Amino acid sequence: MTDHIVHNLLQGSPEWEAFRFKYHGASEAAAMLGLSPYMKRNELLHIKKTAMPKEFSDFVQERILDRGHELEALARPLVEEDLGEELYPVTCSLGNESASCDGLTMAEDIAFEHKQWNEELAELVRQGIVPDSHMPQCQQILMVTGAERVRFVVSDGTRDRFVWADVAPDSAWFDRIRAGWAQFDKDVAEYEPKEAEIKPVGRTPETLPALFVEVRGQVTASNLIEFRDHAIAVFRGINRELSTDQDFADAEKTVKWCGEVESKLAAAKQHALSQTSSIDELFRTIDDISAEARRVRLDLDKLVTQRKTEVKEAIIRGGRQAYSNHVAELKNETGGAWVDLGMPDFVGAAKGKRSVASIQDAVDTMLANAKIEADASAKRIRANVLFLDRAIEGYEFLFADRVGLSTKQMDDLRLVVSSRIDKHKAEDLRKEEEQRERIRREEAARLEREAAEKAAAEKAEQQAAERAAQAAATPAPAPAPAPAPAQAARVVPVERQAPARRPAVPSRPTDAEIVAALVSHFEATEEQVVGWLCEMDFSVA
Repeated sequence: MTDHIVHNLLQGSPEWEAFRFKYHGASEAAAMLGLSPYMKRNELLHIKKTAMPKEFSDFVQERILDRGHELEALARPLVEEDLGEELYPVTCSLGNESASCDGLTMAEDIAFEHKQWNEELAELVRQGIVPDSHMPQCQQILMVTGAERVRFVVSDGTRDRFVWADVAPDSAWFDRIRAGWAQFDKDVAEYEPKEAEIKPVGRTPETLPALFVEVRGQVTASNLIEFRDHAIAVFRGINRELSTDQDFADAEKTVKWCGEVESKLAAAKQHALSQTSSIDELFRTIDDISAEARRVRLDLDKLVTQRKTEVKEAIIRGGRQAYSNHVAELKNETGGAWVDLGMPDFVGAAKGKRSVASIQDAVDTMLANAKIEADASAKRIRANVLFLDRAIEGYEFLFADRVGLSTKQMDDLRLVVSSRIDKHKAEDLRKEEEQRERIRREEAARLEREAAEKAAAEKAEQQAAERAAQAAATPAPAPAPAPAPAQAARVVPVERQAPARRPAVPSRPTDAEIVAALVSHFEATEEQVVGWLCEMDFSVA
């Protein structure tokens, strides 16, 4: 279901016709996309710009359009019988798009669209195929109404000729139709109405005067000289500046006319020959006129071919230039990011088209579809650019190739962005871990070095204290005997030696100092030393 609006309009009424000019009708979607065999895209542009509906002959109106409504009414009960539900003709709109349904159920879950019996179309529908010439209408009906399916029927109002196929919603078609109408609105705004195309009918130059020749052994009467002068003047006045379909039609018919002049001159010559065998002036004059007619015919024939080619190439160049300009504008919007979609095949589009109008319509239609595709690509790129601006903030240095990345599909782009940033974060974390590990090792080495230095100092101090204690405990040597009287010696006073000082008892080291000393002495780890201390049995003497 959608939030569509239902319009109380009778199909075919003046109010309904006025409504169609305000909205993008489902029945016009195929023409808008250049897929309709019944209406050219440029023709629809003209209708929408001028608000002048297409006029049909009485035959088309009565035998096709009115007859189609009659058959639709006859087929509706057959469809209702198959579905087991009633169908109501209704006109709906959603935004700028509209759909005039041949039938819609009360629940608005099934829509009905009817087409007049056609063997070729019926055979496709038998195979479950709804061709592109009719699929846009079905998809726009689904898009506007929110129905679950369209029952597409081809019939003559009877069971004998009655085939159908169900069409389900397709989001790709929805996007294509929306983009197509957006481009169509731009083209309507820029469209300059031209006079309605009327298939040109070629005109020949003015009719030459009748040529008469009478011969009785000699030329007795002739207007050949005046005929020649008049004919050459006409030949020289033939238009050789070809640009429009009318010019080409005139030129092509003139080519045929020149051929007829040659034939008539040849016949006059033959008639004269039948009357005499030696009239040089007559023959020379006839030959001159015939040669001039032949030259004009051949030149004009070549000119027709040449100018058609030039006009065709000019239209194709115009299409290419317009597409290039459109792509350049889109590149500016995306900051230079772009997916090369290739130049549309304007040559292929124009192939087989005989008139200037048909060539122009084919190129314009291809240009419009190419612009739609380019706009869709640019929209995706702009979304990618916006995503990158937010996702890589602070990590721009990792994305020097961001312009190229902008052209990727969004899922691929998300993967690239996340993987690069995650890899960079993991690398930063690894470096931080290495830095912390280096600092820890340096700190441990410093502590070990300080502990070793302290232990060495304490050991040296202890050894010094032990030596001092040993020196104090050793008894003083006995005094030397007094010299004999006879040999009295000079008495030298001896200073009294002070008693040795007992070494001071060192203060208790801290637990950390004890552990550090043991680590240094035994070249063990802190954990090992602490384990040894915990395992000591102090009850053993």
